[in-house]
Amino acid sequence: MSKDKPINYKKWLTRFSSLFSNEPEDRDALIEILRNSEHRNLLDTDALLMIEGALHVSEIQVRDIMIPRVQMIVIENDAVPEDILSVVVESGHSRFPVVGDTKDEIVGILLAKDLLHYYANPKKNFDIKDMMRATVFIPESKRLNVLLREFRTSRNHMAIVIDEYTGVAGLVTIEDVIEEIIGEIEDEHDFEEDETNINTHDNDRYTVKALTTTDEFNEYFETDIDHDEYETVGGLVINAFGHLPKRGETIEQMGFNIKVLRADKRRVHLLLFTRLNAEQTTDDTAESD
Repeated sequence: MSKDKPINYKKWLTRFSSLFSNEPEDRDALIEILRNSEHRNLLDTDALLMIEGALHVSEIQVRDIMIPRVQMIVIENDAVPEDILSVVVESGHSRFPVVGDTKDEIVGILLAKDLLHYYANPKKNFDIKDMMRATVFIPESKRLNVLLREFRTSRNHMAIVIDEYTGVAGLVTIEDVIEEIIGEIEDEHDFEEDETNINTHDNDRYTVKALTTTDEFNEYFETDIDHDEYETVGGLVINAFGHLPKRGETIEQMGFNIKVLRADKRRVHLLLFTRLNAEQTTDDTAESD
């Protein structure tokens, strides 16, 4: 049982309501009052960030946070159980769009836990149609506060995002929406602090943690970033963007295409570095096929 002192909600609400003796005229004025209250130690920083996040979700559209179609991890509707299990284990996700001939043909959603029923009864003939859940389709323009309300009432945790031509633009989960309010949610499948900062993949691609020191980066890639000016790769990238980038934003720097894989309202977490000459080689190969 926790030994922390119980929160006196009545006292907290009384102090909080006292902030609004002068009623704010608009949202900006409200946020300014909240920030002033944080400076006066009436709200802690985490509480302020969550309140601001809750206010801003009504201004954010699904297209701003969705996982793009090209990054979607999907299951083929004719995949065998062994192949499906491999995708589930490798990705660590719990929900997967099931596709037909192309990624524009979403035929259902497969939950990893539903796959367990098959392995609990291996004699049963496998048919992915018996396991799929119904697909929820939403437009790119839907506001996050509306989507969150729909997620809560329908108990769905994933929706497929479609563009103006009804093609699949990406997907969004309830976790993506909640993270806009409370910040990044890390789980056992995320990168741990004691794991390798730089991981090598095929086609000259590298995932790099933003907290990687520039000294380590220089040694790995034989670059000459000034470590006195930038202590971490994240600091270098943020400076290159000129703002705190969102997930999915890209920029070219130091001979790399740099893509933000994970970020929240506070900091960048994970980056994908792809050598520009490798990208060109891949494009030339695709054109010649």
